[in-house]
Amino acid sequence: MTAETPLQTPLHAWHKAHGGRLVEFGGWSMPVQYTTIVDEHNAVRRHAGLFDIGHMGRLRFRGPDALAWVERLTTNHVAKLSVGQIQYSLMANEAGGLVDDVLVYSMPDGLAMVCNASNRAKVIEQFESSKQGLNAQLIDDTPTTSMIAVQGPAAVGLAQTVFQGADLEALKYYWATDGRVLGQPAVASRTGYTGEDGIELVVPASIAMATWEALIAAGAIPCGLGARDTLRFEAGMPLYGHEMDETVNPYAAGLGWAVKLKKGPFIGRDALVGFKANPGRTRVGLRLDGKRIARQGYEVSDGGRTVGVVTSGSFPPTINASLAMALIEPALSAVGTPLTVNVRGNLETATVIALPFYRRPEA
Repeated sequence: MTAETPLQTPLHAWHKAHGGRLVEFGGWSMPVQYTTIVDEHNAVRRHAGLFDIGHMGRLRFRGPDALAWVERLTTNHVAKLSVGQIQYSLMANEAGGLVDDVLVYSMPDGLAMVCNASNRAKVIEQFESSKQGLNAQLIDDTPTTSMIAVQGPAAVGLAQTVFQGADLEALKYYWATDGRVLGQPAVASRTGYTGEDGIELVVPASIAMATWEALIAAGAIPCGLGARDTLRFEAGMPLYGHEMDETVNPYAAGLGWAVKLKKGPFIGRDALVGFKANPGRTRVGLRLDGKRIARQGYEVSDGGRTVGVVTSGSFPPTINASLAMALIEPALSAVGTPLTVNVRGNLETATVIALPFYRRPEA
């Protein structure tokens, strides 16, 4: 295997054997779809979809200064977490740009983190280079574990068929619990990236295949990263590399709620104080009048003047319209503002609309 060969999750052979169309994503070989993106998207909205998310980075922090270390590198207030609680947070660079968006877990045996696959090496490097004076260790569990998401209205019940030791229906949103899957230690969290209710399981790599197949036998439908992207897009969830990167600050991305400037010093804090008052281009939703899809990088204009850029665009199945997210000048970000998107030379009229585009029905 060369350095350029994409990494493989423990489920890679299953994907290959079952017709998964494999693509390189974040340094990993991952299935983008098995049937069609629309069918898999609808399976999640109406029943339960199954995603291999083993490419996500899974890190643990140990030692007497582990809390101080994570506080130093994340923008949210980790010390406020109760045991079992999960927190959405961000990592910033000194200029206030986004290094990654992460989930921080407060588990009975210490803090853990899930980061984006493409940023795992960068996240680890930033932690190790910012450890000065602290007695703490980072353990990378990514190679030895697997992560599987079950998402949709039926997801929690399906996940319970393989998870023992806790009542998943009673698990609150953004909380996690230890338990067992197939007799092995496992973690279940009520989290996801689709806009639906669901469970994400972390299991030993050795039982990933058996866990995956047991969930399929229970009724979960395998889905690829293509549907995962249309689902998160409808739900208005930003994606690193699209709505976020090291040139975009959290306030511009609409994630200022995850920045706690009063918690004490952390990397990027001084720059973020300034961005809070003046974030620059701001993330908005757009609805195009035509059916052409606005892709990342397309210009957004007002009266012939460029005022922003599309970060993600799609024709999502649940809404059946051409929608986009874009970073635009804040003075033009009010809902109802008319704008124009240049779609491969065609000037498409569009209107600023509220995010998220989709919100799941109340239970």
